[in-house]
Amino acid sequence: MSTLPRILTIMGSGETAPTMVSTHRKLVAKLPSPVGAVIVDTPFGFQENAPELASRAIDYFKVSVNIDAKVAGLVRLHDTHIAADPVSVERGLRLVDAATYLFAGPGSPTYALRQWAGSRFAETLRAKVNEGGIITFASAAALTLGRHTVPVYEIYKVGEDVRLLDGLNVLGDIGVNAVVIPHFDNAEGGNHDTRFCYLGDTRLRLLESMLSDDTLVLGVDEHTAVVIDIDSDCCTVAGNGTVTVRHKGESRVFASGDKFPLDVLRDPSRLPTDGARPSTMSTTTVDSSPQAATATSLSAVTADCRQRFDKALAGRDPIAAMRATLELEQAMHEWSTDSLQSEDADRARATLRSMISSLGDLAVGGARDPRDVVAPFVEALLSLRATVRAEKRFDLSDTIRDAFADIGVEVRDTPSGVEWQLRS
Repeated sequence: MSTLPRILTIMGSGETAPTMVSTHRKLVAKLPSPVGAVIVDTPFGFQENAPELASRAIDYFKVSVNIDAKVAGLVRLHDTHIAADPVSVERGLRLVDAATYLFAGPGSPTYALRQWAGSRFAETLRAKVNEGGIITFASAAALTLGRHTVPVYEIYKVGEDVRLLDGLNVLGDIGVNAVVIPHFDNAEGGNHDTRFCYLGDTRLRLLESMLSDDTLVLGVDEHTAVVIDIDSDCCTVAGNGTVTVRHKGESRVFASGDKFPLDVLRDPSRLPTDGARPSTMSTTTVDSSPQAATATSLSAVTADCRQRFDKALAGRDPIAAMRATLELEQAMHEWSTDSLQSEDADRARATLRSMISSLGDLAVGGARDPRDVVAPFVEALLSLRATVRAEKRFDLSDTIRDAFADIGVEVRDTPSGVEWQLRS
């Protein structure tokens, strides 16, 4: 047996977000030091900001996972219009060959497959599955691992018909015939169905009708991972969501912390026929770290910090308000590497600016209750008012009354004594 573990990890999303830090750390802890971590940049290689995305991934692994990662530099292996640099391609493929921890994430699965075609990239993945190494593919890259790949962007954004492409079929090397669907619980659509990686229920069912009888759908929720330990024939779910094994419309759902035999993926007949979530092989939580309580999006963190900030302001607690503000700023930094940002970053920035503005107003007006500030002066004037009224010095009493009006204090004489309040 190889000295390296044989592990294939599939993440639905959140691959460079705080939610997946613990999972990455646990995986790299299984490898000898120093870890040979390599980021495969092909899936997003067509994007103009590809260097920035690669840099953010490097920072994520350096700061959050505590390992140094190299970028393969395989943004283009070949292209009809732009010639690839053969020296860079070979250098990148050698990095992939030598990697003990291989990571790929967001972008376009169809672009990645087109670039990898005709190279030894797929064979390298199979070698790691069979001989040793950890592969972590997420989001777009995860879509390429199965027997077939769904061209999700072409279907969802361009309007092409539902169709299947040949995938890398790395899962086939461990006896699993599957189509991998990340972002399985996506809800970005709001008023329209974007579950199942933007396919929606109707198109997912159409896709299933195209599959052979021995092919299943492996759905992985956002900010969730299924860790397939090939040596122990065991799968473990980590993160915040669930993993769904679906065959001919019937589903088996595994929650975070669940473990199940790899044979469940190898043999679709093991699925129940009632569609209900069955009992699992183990309910021992695999992820007992603080990650389990980590919010699933920057939007959720923003909402929580804003709520605590508003509560602190209402209670005139500047320290708590400042703490909520700093926590939001820190969260924005931690989530800055997340590939699934949508408009969350813009909303967080707008919220942070609003909070800072409110803190500025608090600094000008003071955090203490205005009643507490003026109370000693009001009480002194009330005492003086009582004295002059007892002496029937009504001219002085009128002067004191006018002074109260000028500073916004309303005084009322009641049977139980004098009461006062500040006018709003």
